[in-house]
Amino acid sequence: MTETSDTRSAAGAAQEAPRSRLRRLMRYLPLIAPVLLWAVPCWVLLHTGQRWPLPVTLIGTALSVLGLAGMPLAMVRGHGRRQQDRAAIVGDTLLGCVWVLFTWSVLLGVLLRPVLAVGGVGDGQDRARTVTWAVLGVAAVLLARGYAEARRVPRVRRLDVELPRLGAGLDGTRVVLITDTHYGPLDRARWSARVCETVNTLEADLVCHTGDIADGTAERRRAQAAPLGTVQATRARVYVTGNHEYYSEAQGWVDLMGELGWEPLRNRHLLLERGGDTLVVAGVDDVTAESSGLAGHRAHLTGALQGADPDHPVLLLAHQPKFVDRAAAHGIDLQLSGHTHGGQIWPFHYLVRLDQPAVAGLSSHGARTLLYTSRGTGFWGPPFRVFAPSEITLLVLRSPRRSG
Repeated sequence: MTETSDTRSAAGAAQEAPRSRLRRLMRYLPLIAPVLLWAVPCWVLLHTGQRWPLPVTLIGTALSVLGLAGMPLAMVRGHGRRQQDRAAIVGDTLLGCVWVLFTWSVLLGVLLRPVLAVGGVGDGQDRARTVTWAVLGVAAVLLARGYAEARRVPRVRRLDVELPRLGAGLDGTRVVLITDTHYGPLDRARWSARVCETVNTLEADLVCHTGDIADGTAERRRAQAAPLGTVQATRARVYVTGNHEYYSEAQGWVDLMGELGWEPLRNRHLLLERGGDTLVVAGVDDVTAESSGLAGHRAHLTGALQGADPDHPVLLLAHQPKFVDRAAAHGIDLQLSGHTHGGQIWPFHYLVRLDQPAVAGLSSHGARTLLYTSRGTGFWGPPFRVFAPSEITLLVLRSPRRSG
């Protein structure tokens, strides 16, 4: 029985309807989200039977209203055309705090109150106040730990990655990945220097940066990025653009990385040779490059591989994990990406999964393509990392034909 064109059209229309509704909803999300983020904690903490003294209720509600009005304003002034760093710090910090408050207001408001009721703990007012203090306590602990995690030098994550096509001469090749450093409103020049010192202890053959170096132009963040010039590798230091470069004059960042001794892999490749074997190291611009309007900027994998021997294994740098669909179609052996930050503040990783095929770690795609997604070396926006620690990654490439 054959499927008619009318049947296919009806099926396509049925699939498109939910997508269309989702797209319409996403248009209003920037307006709805701040209201929910501030209104839900305000309601759960103050207005669900706590019977706080009137001044407490009024002050708490007023702070929520101020946060709702002030956070978007600060973020627009901080990340818009004016790029006022102090405003960005205030807006970003408020965003991180209210996200944690919102999350735990929902979780403990839904789960803890029934548990207290079943356990016969106090009356309704006692249980409501217990929920409030529990939410505030959990949020305070997570924000304090999250701030410390965001500002510390990342731990080194080490793993062996076997590539079936890798020649024995390249077995043990050490690839260090840093990504999403996001130098920004909070001056992290000292942090940047310590990250580079850590990278230099890893004796890398190849050091890769998969984009989102900073928030701001190269001239504005030059001092924070300058330590990248001290990074050492026996073979090469390579870099590709991320989406945030295209918010801040991407060509300036490409030029600065060249000044610092990094080789921008903008839709091109280089060869890493050892022991008679060859690894193709390729890179592409971020997928947002073409819409940036910058001449010559786009993600062009075919161009990146032009002239490469198809029998040689390929290591590809692409900022966003979702590029792996194209990588798998071209038979890429290993793609290195960042972008997701591992979600950065739990449980945001569930939203990241709506846009990306992987949030963190090693995953397999297609017939032979592996994808490693880093949780990122720095942080974007809110200076917190909750259940999503940053990382410097050391990948040791292994050949199935290695001796022993």
